[in-house]
Amino acid sequence: MPEKQYLIDAITVHDSWRLFKILAEFVDGFESLADLYPAVSIFGSARVRPGDEIYERTVTIARKLAQSGFHVITGGGPGIMEAGNKGAKEGGAKSVGLNIELPLEQEPNPFATTRLFFQYFFVRKVMFVKYAQAYIGMPGGFGTLDEIFEALTLIQTKRIKPFPVILVGRDHWSGIMDWIRNVLLSGKYISREDLDLVTVLDDPDEVVYTIKRYVIV
Repeated sequence: MPEKQYLIDAITVHDSWRLFKILAEFVDGFESLADLYPAVSIFGSARVRPGDEIYERTVTIARKLAQSGFHVITGGGPGIMEAGNKGAKEGGAKSVGLNIELPLEQEPNPFATTRLFFQYFFVRKVMFVKYAQAYIGMPGGFGTLDEIFEALTLIQTKRIKPFPVILVGRDHWSGIMDWIRNVLLSGKYISREDLDLVTVLDDPDEVVYTIKRYVIV
């Protein structure tokens, strides 16, 4: 067999087996989270630490959500993820950590009472959105932006039922919200009603109240 054809066949077999690994991750997620309702997915930076203002605010929000009957889903790692899981555990709700396997290993935080591990980002993303009745974006970087804008895209295109998408921290989010209004809306890349898909808040009580208005617990 020519070397080129051998390599093509080897790649094809490798990709076929990869499909089984992807399917296994979906099955594990679906079975583990089947009875998770209602839940809120919380995103934010892995780089904040206990004692930071935004860390402690996240703990408060997650605890108040838990006390209001909501479970909490995070990425399972440190920073905002840890804070979300900590608040959920303190509030007596299910505290879910959806960990991703990375070259620089992400250590699971100790506050997640349900832990899942994913190799594929896109499978993990399905779990975040499938089992959430609301999204909360705390201050964060590229990963946070990715999750928030994917949810907004899915809602805008009616691929999922609309749910609250809340950005917490006006100082952090004001620049990007100005850009959305001044560039995207002014350039007619989005519609005016698309601005209603996202809410920017600061107060933890307002965050919980906003979610409770849309979700039956």
